[in-house]
Amino acid sequence: MNNANTVKFPLLEGILEMSNLPLKPMYTVHDVAAIFRVSTRSIQKWMSRGRLSSRSMPGRAKFLSQDLEGFIHQSCNERRK
Repeated sequence: MNNANTVKFPLLEGILEMSNLPLKPMYTVHDVAAIFRVSTRSIQKWMSRGRLSSRSMPGRAKFLSQDLEGFIHQSCNERRK
């Protein structure tokens, strides 16, 4: 992981580091499925249920790092309840 002063997305970067995946500016549904080790259908279900928000970009759904960081943070808080 990067120096603690330069880490923008600590939860996401931690997961990416464990999976040996790079931090990218934008992710596809396939990328997100690989990060969370689930099927692309699971990602689509999370999107349709409002748990994970995508961005309207040309082509297919795209996710920014801050979208994934927010999703992970929200998921952590839900588990604590």
